[in-house]
Amino acid sequence: MSTATLFHNGRIHTLHGPLPEGWLLAEGGRIAALGAGAPPAGRGRRAMPVDLEGNWLAPGLIDLHAHGALGCDAMNADPEALRIMARFYASHGVTGFLAATMSAPAAEIEAALAAIGIAMGQSADGAALLGAHVEGPYLNAAQRGAQEAQWVRTARAAEYQALFASGVVRLITLAPESPENRTLIPYARRQGALVSLGHTQADYDTMREAMRLGATQVTHLFNAMAPLHHREPGPVGAALSLVGLTCELIADRVHVHPAALALAYRCKGPGGIALVTDAMAGAGMPDGDYTLGGAAVRVRDGIARNAEGALAGSTLTLERAVAHMALATGEPPERMLPMASRTPARCLGLASKGDIAVGRDADLIVLDEALQVRMTMVRGTVAYQR
Repeated sequence: MSTATLFHNGRIHTLHGPLPEGWLLAEGGRIAALGAGAPPAGRGRRAMPVDLEGNWLAPGLIDLHAHGALGCDAMNADPEALRIMARFYASHGVTGFLAATMSAPAAEIEAALAAIGIAMGQSADGAALLGAHVEGPYLNAAQRGAQEAQWVRTARAAEYQALFASGVVRLITLAPESPENRTLIPYARRQGALVSLGHTQADYDTMREAMRLGATQVTHLFNAMAPLHHREPGPVGAALSLVGLTCELIADRVHVHPAALALAYRCKGPGGIALVTDAMAGAGMPDGDYTLGGAAVRVRDGIARNAEGALAGSTLTLERAVAHMALATGEPPERMLPMASRTPARCLGLASKGDIAVGRDADLIVLDEALQVRMTMVRGTVAYQR
């Protein structure tokens, strides 16, 4: 249950720009008031005071693509595993996330979606589970990455209608070069889900056609897709040049070189990039053997690979992605924050999240100079405190 909280003596990353020194009152799960300097006398008299000690108060982070953490995987189809993941993500500044499924038999995906629905209906004690990101199975097998080839297939109406019947699908990744997959795009949009283009070898014109049909995003830009070529721009060229496509980016400096991170930022800007983790079960755990969607994955030096040597998700956390983008671009970290807050909130149509402004949800994080998370608040309730 949320209680009134009065933050003071800190830098506040507001919708209209940073307050070098300010205060904020969270009440009833929302931001009730904020301002520069010290809080007015009597303001928030019954609220719990939190001295920010000069640290940043920023919007909570939103991860559109997270498979697991702490040995858990969304494909476990276990609501308790999802709660464990949610608590871990909250400790890294995430206030909302989409649980990502993998290519698998339809029954296994349906079971995972059912568990996500159950977890969404339970009281949260970590990051809010906002729904599911169905990553596959409607992909291009040649660009499957760590997805299992035997479960990659083209879209069939009876199957995907059953997936959407769960009511939790907020985003689906597909390869648009298949005509059957393209028929899914307008259907998904009518169900209120986003469509992201990924695991694909589509040419530029096909990417543009998919966007015309309703696709708005690109899954983990540069990864599991045909590379950029000057005579055939392909999915990368389309992602970087088409204004209507928002690009997921795994900024772990393993999936994408820092120079490519900087290139993407210059092409798309903070409004065109949604930082994601693509985190798997090894996130938050020591090196060792784990699974991703049931397939064996080995984590060494924090890098996850399957038996074929393909990258298999990551052990990245979202606040580190923000820090890596700052290093890659040479920009101040506060300019990177919207890619992990405002942009994903806008993608999901969550007008009450992603920014600090009066009336918005009190999804807030306290960050120190090193971008370490000191506190995470979800709808006015402290979900993590260091």
